[in-house]
Order: sequence, then structure tokens, then C-alpha cells
Amino acid sequence: MIKIYHNPRCTKSRQGLEALEKSGKQFEVIKYLENIPTKDELRKVLGYLNISAENLVRKNEAIWKENYRGKNLSEEEILDAMIQYPKLIERPIVLRDNKAVIGRPTEKIYDLLK
Repeated sequence: MIKIYHNPRCTKSRQGLEALEKSGKQFEVIKYLENIPTKDELRKVLGYLNISAENLVRKNEAIWKENYRGKNLSEEEILDAMIQYPKLIERPIVLRDNKAVIGRPTEKIYDLLK
């Protein structure tokens, strides 16, 4: 099953959702600001993306700049920050089987769907 971690207020996330709709494939929308992923879910996503937690953080968000920038944080502390402030999670994230992409640019989603 294809899943998209989606924020309806984000242009790139809406573009990612549109790409999935155009694909004709079935998918599940996870509005992660309302249904905050667990630490285990985030770890799974990171494994599929093959990146560290820090690389999934939106570092231009005010929350990050004010509370975390410049600090030497562990993987666990970064995961905790993303759970406390899910707005910090990069978007959109699309998962398919055991793979995932951050849909920036949207072409990455099309590649995942092939």
C-alpha cells in the first residue's frame, strides 16, 4: 500500500498528493499534523529513506531555529522534537513497499511509482 505523509497547507505536499491521484493507484493519506507518527513509525520511515533524523527536519521552521539550531542533538532527541512539533517533519513523504521518498521535487514521487 502506498502512503503519503501529507500537510494540506503545504504547496509541495498538495503537489505530491496530486501526483498520487493522477497515478490511479490506491493510496492512504496520513495527515501527520493530526495523526502524529510514533517514534517507531518515524524510525521505519527513516530506514526506508536511508537518512538520519536530522535530514528529515525542516531546518527553516521557526521552532527549529529557536529551540534546536546549533545544538548537538542525538537521534532520539531529534525524533522527540519531531513528535512534539510534527511541523518539523519534511513533507511530503511517500512510502511504497520498503521504499520512500521526500517528494521534493515531485518527480521523485513519479520515480517511486514506476
